[in-house]
Amino acid sequence: MDFELRSDYIPLCDLLKYCGITETGGMAKMLIAEGMVLVDGEVELRKTCKIRSGQLVTGEGFAIRVV
Repeated sequence: MDFELRSDYIPLCDLLKYCGITETGGMAKMLIAEGMVLVDGEVELRKTCKIRSGQLVTGEGFAIRVV
């Protein structure tokens, strides 16, 4: 799916919540802490990593392209 960014960046945990990957921000933080989220092909463990336009966030069963 594509996510249209309306500011400079979005924290990774918020992106997962807004895209419906998780129901809550807490669930998103747990998914990230478990190493289940990749940013541009690399495991990302920082919950509030700044995701910017052009990046790809993936995991089991989802892919989010930030535009």
